[in-house]
Amino acid sequence: MIWLWLICFSLLKAGESAAATVTGQVTLADSREPSVRERKDYSGVVVWLEAVGSAGRLPAPGTFVMEQKGKRFLPHVLVVPIGATVDFPNFDPIFHNAFSNFSGQPFDTGLYAPGTSQSVHFRRPGIVRVFCNIHSTMSAVIVVLPTHLYAVTSSDGTFRLADVPPGTYQLRFWHERSPGETLKKVERTLHVESANEKLPLVTISESGYLQVPHKNKYGKEYAPPPREHTVYPGARK
Repeated sequence: MIWLWLICFSLLKAGESAAATVTGQVTLADSREPSVRERKDYSGVVVWLEAVGSAGRLPAPGTFVMEQKGKRFLPHVLVVPIGATVDFPNFDPIFHNAFSNFSGQPFDTGLYAPGTSQSVHFRRPGIVRVFCNIHSTMSAVIVVLPTHLYAVTSSDGTFRLADVPPGTYQLRFWHERSPGETLKKVERTLHVESANEKLPLVTISESGYLQVPHKNKYGKEYAPPPREHTVYPGARK
């Protein structure tokens, strides 16, 4: 019995040692954003690995949360795997209406009251830009990925991808203020072995980024924001 336990333990340790941790750092260049220029805030860059030549391990779906608080979506950038559900709890004392008309997955939670929540299931990969149909200044991004190997950079631009099986991967990046062709240029093929790997510094340019004003969920200009009261005009009292 002892020898069987030792074999199982050895196999378990071998499996653990086979997985690697990939770390790195991203900096942002050519930015007009004050948080980047003045405070060197490099947060919000999505980094992920996609297996080359194989489907890779399918990510386990789960439930994630994007809060509405202080007339903001929190977090501003949320990464979820395919099949995930995102809850949109309303912690404000006012009504909200989260929606997206983007190709990743259009959705509309409808108008809902303070202290309540709505959920959306994301079935396919894509970049989902989220807005509120009442408050034009509210925006966020949900990045839906076909992998469990992803991370979002911290304020100093560092990221960490844990439990990466040995293999060949395409290292990809997404950043809200960087054009697609710029992001394509910083992609690279990565050969991961059992040892931990630290990547060289990655610089992503924001040059060419243009912020386009968005419309409401009907494709029209926003009406003036309502007075901040808990009973929204047209809602049941």
